[in-house]
Amino acid sequence: MAAARWISAFLEAQAAELDAARNTLLAYGRDLKDFAGWLERRSKDFAGVARADVETYLVACEAEGLSRATRARRLSAIRQLYRFAYEEGWRGDNPAIQIAGPGRAKRLPKVLSVEEVDRLLAASRESGRGTFDRLRNICLMELLYATGMRVSELVSLPVAAARGDPRMLMVKGKGGKERMVPLSSPARAALAEWLAARDAAEDAARAKAQIPPGRHLFPARGRDGHMTRQAFHGLLKELAISAGIAPDRVTPHVLRHAFATHLLAGGADLRVIQTLLGHADVSTTEIYTHVLDERLRALVLDHHPLARTDR
Repeated sequence: MAAARWISAFLEAQAAELDAARNTLLAYGRDLKDFAGWLERRSKDFAGVARADVETYLVACEAEGLSRATRARRLSAIRQLYRFAYEEGWRGDNPAIQIAGPGRAKRLPKVLSVEEVDRLLAASRESGRGTFDRLRNICLMELLYATGMRVSELVSLPVAAARGDPRMLMVKGKGGKERMVPLSSPARAALAEWLAARDAAEDAARAKAQIPPGRHLFPARGRDGHMTRQAFHGLLKELAISAGIAPDRVTPHVLRHAFATHLLAGGADLRVIQTLLGHADVSTTEIYTHVLDERLRALVLDHHPLARTDR
């Protein structure tokens, strides 16, 4: 079978059986196409791959300067492809199953201080070409910091979830798993103002042309019908500049980290934070305890009189 058919069948199974997210499927596809191209240049194919081939490919990836995380992800994609091929009877073994991956470098997530987040929120109230844009930007920022949602969850929120002045939002996360996240008072106020402006703009547009009502809270003209992750990422960079924060320090995921770290610093239970973030395993959430420990350590070293170098 051609490599394209292997990849296509594998991705279809991931989508149908595991309800894999679209971004996950795209990542699998990119990684497996790269491996297939590498094999083709050596006159090989998926069916004839041996363990040594996979190991040589990973060495080549390292020589290209790819990060440990990228190499680990590619090995994971290859392992899962051959697990699927074994289950389908296309292979009698999994040549990648016993290969030790490069692992991921253990780095603490970057976070922003409460004061820096306040500056970003203040910047959102001044950004945009007009009132409509400002209300949207305020709502995006308030919701993200109040809930710790992933950026894909935020931009794809259905407008139905925001109706009726909700105190909680239903969020559909990875693997289609749903969870409830509470809204703060500022987030609820921002949501109500944005919803009124959004609905008024949509009613005016429908009066001029026969168009169906939008399904998303943050509609856009693209293929998906909602604001893209890339567009929101660009907006955050603009807000960071306006707030006097280095743009490379501000991403949607950094705000998710800030949400969790600030909750933990305020005394929230780790299991509660796990539920709010939608983590399947509490060990993933425990990284924020290390972030907090590191921040407290830095605070002591910077301000405790016994830590001064001149003593």
